[in-house]
Amino acid sequence: MTKKDVKTNLLNHSEAKVRLLGEYLKRYLNIICNDGYTKRIKIYDLFCGEGLYENGGEGSPLVTMRQIKDIHFVNVAKASGIPKIDCHFNDIEESKVKRVEQSLKDKSLYYPEFGDLHFSTEDYQLQYENLLSQLPKLKSLNQKAFIFIDPYEYKHIKASQIKNLMSKGSSEVLLWLPTQFMYRFANNGTPEALKDFITEIIPNFSEWRPGNVWSFISELKQGFQDFLGNNFFVDTFTIQKDTNTVFCLFFFTSHIKGFEKMLEAKWEIDTEYGKGWDYGGNTPSLFHEHKTNPLETKLKDFLKSKKRYNGEVYEFTLRQGFLPKHTNEIFYNWQNNGDLEVLTANGEKARKKSFYIAYNYFKTDNKKVTFNLK
Repeated sequence: MTKKDVKTNLLNHSEAKVRLLGEYLKRYLNIICNDGYTKRIKIYDLFCGEGLYENGGEGSPLVTMRQIKDIHFVNVAKASGIPKIDCHFNDIEESKVKRVEQSLKDKSLYYPEFGDLHFSTEDYQLQYENLLSQLPKLKSLNQKAFIFIDPYEYKHIKASQIKNLMSKGSSEVLLWLPTQFMYRFANNGTPEALKDFITEIIPNFSEWRPGNVWSFISELKQGFQDFLGNNFFVDTFTIQKDTNTVFCLFFFTSHIKGFEKMLEAKWEIDTEYGKGWDYGGNTPSLFHEHKTNPLETKLKDFLKSKKRYNGEVYEFTLRQGFLPKHTNEIFYNWQNNGDLEVLTANGEKARKKSFYIAYNYFKTDNKKVTFNLK
């Protein structure tokens, strides 16, 4: 694979990356556009790349605009109005931005009624600083932001920047990192830029020795979570290009419903474990070493530690990277085997299969039932 191939063709792992972006945006936009609250949505793609590649592959700008176009015309058909969706595509290479602009025109993916469309060729740091000044205004205007960061090198990014973006306004961030290369360098001649990046979220970096790239990703995720705090949600989606190359998307949000939608997008792509995409499409998945259901083990420990309400179990399930339906399946099995007792607020036994593990109960009735594991 030559450098030209890498730059001018959308590689398979990149295709999986933008597919996840599209799957998530489809859910995210559908929810936000119909929440009856949001007046405008702003999407920022800070390293937008080519847009359209020589092998016909579509990059993030085209995938994003397709989702916007689809939801717009679906809602027009229903005669229902939706918020305007503004898009801002940036790349420091002017030729790439021009190619994006031309591709959107050629494929008729943008109409003025969708919202505003902006292009820029600025350095990431300048874009980041501009965003920091703009984001605080969004909440008061009932607007939301989605920020996609796909850097050419990890030296462009700092964990504190992610935290600042999340803290300044009503925003969500999707970050792409070359974790395989980061892991390799972390164990052998760490560059200063990587050391600076990791030290922010792994304070004991000098003593840190992850056993493989998977534990590197897992501990990096936990590092992000610890750094951001419990008011934010962090999850990952791994993409294995080949035996020795693993990349990772990190997703950040302060909205538990948005977090659930991202998890749904992951499970849409990897139905067995919801973790990632295998370059070869092999089965069983990359995570076939899990001989027992990892969620079942974690739920047992969680329930045995103290009395747990349905809202707590809902949040716990999502933070483990699973969906409410997975916990419901486990609980139903335990209930049938006589291992789980579900009690209402007044101490009576709840109806069978009444677990109330869902966002609507989390929001309005998060202490409807408790669970006793026998």
